[in-house]
Amino acid sequence: MKKLYVSEDWFSIQQVAQLLDANRIPYMVKNEFSLGAVGELSPFDAIPEVWLIDDDWYNRAKSLVDDLRHMSVDEEPWCCANCREENEPSFEICWSCGQVKRL
Repeated sequence: MKKLYVSEDWFSIQQVAQLLDANRIPYMVKNEFSLGAVGELSPFDAIPEVWLIDDDWYNRAKSLVDDLRHMSVDEEPWCCANCREENEPSFEICWSCGQVKRL
């Protein structure tokens, strides 16, 4: 197993998890429910982490996460063709209905 991504921001952890799901890359989230225990636990022991189950996926997963992190903040939100919900530019899949973003 190899650590891929760490963040105190639960939303970022979910973005990475969705990206890995969409690309069928096996992973697990450690400390998924530990943020509420900060104070009882060391902050370093409570921060959510995304770990790859199979190290062979590391280069592909790292590339995808790097692309996600480097997306331009100047991009505009997009509207889902299926449910008309507005989505953040970094979303490749509609958060509301799961429809893939159409270019």
